[in-house]
Amino acid sequence: MITKFVIIKYIITAAVVVLVSEFAKASDKLGGLIAALPLVTVLTLIWLYVEKQPMSKISNHAYYTFWYVIPTLPMFLLFPYLLPKWGFWPTLLSCVVMTLVIFYVYAITLKQFGVNLL
Repeated sequence: MITKFVIIKYIITAAVVVLVSEFAKASDKLGGLIAALPLVTVLTLIWLYVEKQPMSKISNHAYYTFWYVIPTLPMFLLFPYLLPKWGFWPTLLSCVVMTLVIFYVYAITLKQFGVNLL
């Protein structure tokens, strides 16, 4: 059963995505800045706290988010380079595939240092 709280979570979370896209239409720099803010992570941490999840769960979410962000960063350099050459969908698909490959190699590498992401 969907509760009133779940509906409010959906509305607020969706509003953040719409807000970012609206700012991006008005200004590339401002849209990029707002998109770079960890708004989804902050909202997730708030939702976990409000839903009385254990502090260890909230802490682990922040910890793993840090490690998962790093392998996504190359995509933001490759995307603007490929976009004028390949078009939107092929660029997006290739960036997603590249990010998955980088993440896999990254996770295997980090495992040797005691960070288990898989």
